[in-house]
Amino acid sequence: MKYKLDRGAHSVYALYYHLILVIKYRRKVFTDDRIIDFLKQKIHEISETHEVEILAIETDQDHVHILFKAKPTLNIPKYINALKTITSREIRRNFPEVKERLWRNAFWSPSYFLATSGQVTLDVLKAYVESQGEKE
Repeated sequence: MKYKLDRGAHSVYALYYHLILVIKYRRKVFTDDRIIDFLKQKIHEISETHEVEILAIETDQDHVHILFKAKPTLNIPKYINALKTITSREIRRNFPEVKERLWRNAFWSPSYFLATSGQVTLDVLKAYVESQGEKE
């Protein structure tokens, strides 16, 4: 596999991640394109402040897939916590109807899935993420 390498002052790296965040109790929140577009915009804004490059974001009704590229200095738990905290707060603030679909106002599940993309090619992983949420 050939890597597209990034460079730091004293390092050369290729760090690609696949992150999945799930709505608590798999509640179907992402049914409105306005909410989905808002979520994607917020993820891009948060990622920019953490110097993370978003490669793909796709949603299904109860979860989101994010494919991103990061520097070795990224504090991953801090980044994921920022994503979950800010998106939860802002979606509930801007789309109050979402609260009716949540259980006790809890938005994201406390857990998440994170994998490095070294096990498959980036193109395969990106195609998988982009296929999420497609209706058959």
